[in-house]
Amino acid sequence: MTVRLALRGVAALSLAAATAAHAHIVFAEPSAASGSYYAGFLRVSHGCAGSPTVSIRVEIPAAVASARPQPKPGWTLTVEKAPLATPIPSESGGTVHDRVTAITWTGRLDADQFDQFGIMLKLPDASATLYFPTVQRCESGSNEWNMIPAAGQPWHSVKSPAPVLNVTTGTPSIMHGMKM
Repeated sequence: MTVRLALRGVAALSLAAATAAHAHIVFAEPSAASGSYYAGFLRVSHGCAGSPTVSIRVEIPAAVASARPQPKPGWTLTVEKAPLATPIPSESGGTVHDRVTAITWTGRLDADQFDQFGIMLKLPDASATLYFPTVQRCESGSNEWNMIPAAGQPWHSVKSPAPVLNVTTGTPSIMHGMKM
């Protein structure tokens, strides 16, 4: 009986270590309705091999019409933009000439803590699988969550998968009518 309990304990610790070693940056809610506004929160569950996280940089897919970061106390925001090939009308009656291509939060998150980084997105009108390549820089080292699986392959089939958001047709979220 004692040996069996000891083996169960070792198995549980091994499973926990394997899970922690393979923890990825993911969206808290990994699916959303097409055409809606989506408040997405990227979960960062660990540092880099015991080193604290000092920045998170997220690339925004071209299919996303608008992206706005949520500020975090103690963190600095940097928003990168690129000109649109063709300007688009804004919901406030103006014209949008550029789009957000990447967002970076710079601060400090201890390696044994987790946090969430929020982005408000205007999603495309059609179903899509959107990948958000993300670089997690730490005081020592980094994790590049930027791999995209081949068509038909599961998200976790690659070593360092980019956070993924599944955009589906159906009832838009409650935030659909909100303006950004």
